[in-house]
Amino acid sequence: MAVAAQALEDRPQLGILMMLAAWFLFAVVDVSAKWLALAAVPAFQLAFMRYAGHFVISVGMILKDGADLHRFRTSHPWQVVSRALLLISATLSNFYALHYLPLTVISAIMFSSPIIVCFLSMTLLKERIGPWRWGAILLGFAGVLVVIRPFGEAFHPAMILALYNATALALYSLMTRKLAGIVATETQQFYLGALGTGLLLPFALWAWVPPGNGLELALLLGLGIGGWAGHQFLTNAHRFAPANTLMPYTYSFMIYIAGFSWLIFGHLPDLWVVVGALVIVASGLIIWKREHRP
Repeated sequence: MAVAAQALEDRPQLGILMMLAAWFLFAVVDVSAKWLALAAVPAFQLAFMRYAGHFVISVGMILKDGADLHRFRTSHPWQVVSRALLLISATLSNFYALHYLPLTVISAIMFSSPIIVCFLSMTLLKERIGPWRWGAILLGFAGVLVVIRPFGEAFHPAMILALYNATALALYSLMTRKLAGIVATETQQFYLGALGTGLLLPFALWAWVPPGNGLELALLLGLGIGGWAGHQFLTNAHRFAPANTLMPYTYSFMIYIAGFSWLIFGHLPDLWVVVGALVIVASGLIIWKREHRP
């Protein structure tokens, strides 16, 4: 279903609050998944519940204005499907990595995604990259190496999954940029939920572990609700403020994750993870600043 892009309302404070709320919800989803992973819930089950809840809510949002099949259609099916598959595979990789890695390490690696976007935009979108952004890209990848320390004792193979997660999120971001204003948000949400639910269902049933208590059941159900609500806040934030205003607030996710990791799991990142994360954030902010020069 093709639609015109929504008009921007000049309410930056509301947009910033929505962006902070979105990344808070994403942090809650990751913390819930980490808790369940420590309870031996398989990654396929976690990913399935993430998208099953998303799917049910998305269908309800579309049907609330009438059961018209036209509302489920799009003139760009392959792009919409490709975008959905990228996020589904990124989610699955992330949930697998959560079984083995601290949340702070995964979040630091994940935030190399804007740096990968900048690098891929040169090859896929033929955008020109100047020396400042090239320097920021190299700085960001150096930060990733500091976090993962590929030749040291701190390295774990699950870090490769975290790197794939960051790369898939970068490609997902480029696809989202391409489809913005062309395909309705609720249509993209529907396909994301439908594909994730359908593809992951047989694997989830094969590996299913019943929740051990009411808390685990609530956390499982909350994965889909939190993921859907986070994407809604993220999308609507851009109605009230431009991307260049909102981008720095995405790094609030790392603050949320560090706080949750300490309060719930008693884990604090080591010095090298902190240094690498700061380098990655700095490189991302340099790219953001250069892309939005007057």
